[in-house]
Amino acid sequence: MTEPIVSSIVTPILTPIISIDEISKIFLKTAQATLEATTKQDVTFSSTIQKTPKISMKPDLTSFVQFNGDYNGLVVMNFSADAAFAIYKSYMKAMGMPKEELATSVTSPEVSDAIGEITNQIMGHLVKEIEDKFNLNVVFGQPKALTLNSAITLVIDSDYLENRRLSFKIGNYSFRIEIAMEHTEFILS
Repeated sequence: MTEPIVSSIVTPILTPIISIDEISKIFLKTAQATLEATTKQDVTFSSTIQKTPKISMKPDLTSFVQFNGDYNGLVVMNFSADAAFAIYKSYMKAMGMPKEELATSVTSPEVSDAIGEITNQIMGHLVKEIEDKFNLNVVFGQPKALTLNSAITLVIDSDYLENRRLSFKIGNYSFRIEIAMEHTEFILS
C-alpha cells in the first residue's frame, strides 16, 4: 500500500495591523526627524500613543490637513503659543533669517505660514514612508494653520472612527498631533 502524500506547503497566517496605529508610529519618527532637520532643535516624543474619542483643534495655534487615497484621514497639529513661536523662530533662523526680521507675535501671519509649511513637510515625509513600507498612496491638500482662542471639535462628514493623539516636546514646550482615520487594517501578504 502506498502512503498518502502530505504537502509541505504551509499557508502563512496573515496578521492584520490596525492602520492608524502603524501610521501613528511612523508619524512619531517622521515628525521628529522633519522638525529636527528644519529647526536644528532636539525633538522628543512620548512612545505612548493615546486612543481618543475625537480630535479637536486647540489653542493657541493649530494646523490641519486631510488626506485620501488608499487610506483616508485627517491630521491636526496643536501648539501652545510658546511652542508655535519657538518652532517658528528656530525654523526661520535655520533658514538664515536674521533675528531682527522675525515676527514678534504668534498671531503674525508669518508664524501661521511657517507652521503650515512645516506641516506640509511632515506630511510629505509621512506619505513617502508609508508608500515605501506598504506600497500605498494618498494625496493631501494644502495644510491650513490658524490661531484660535478656544477649542473647536471637528465633526467630519466621513467615516473616521479611529482617533489617536501623539505627544511631542521641543525645548521646554509640548505640542500634540491628533489623527483621525477610517477603520482599516493593513494585511501584509
